[in-house]
Amino acid sequence: MGIELIFKIAGIGIIVAVLNLLLKRAERDEQALMVTIAGLVTVLLMIIDQISELFDRIRETFGL
Repeated sequence: MGIELIFKIAGIGIIVAVLNLLLKRAERDEQALMVTIAGLVTVLLMIIDQISELFDRIRETFGL
């Protein structure tokens, strides 16, 4: 699932960047900021499982 996750994150990044650019050119800075924050939260929710798995592996490695 590693490469698929990277492509999903990249796709979200491209969509957010385009929407941000369009909204800023339309002088809708507040909406552009909200789109950026929503994109960030979406990506964080996608990788939360991966972060949890990383912490589990660290615990196993150091015997905690």
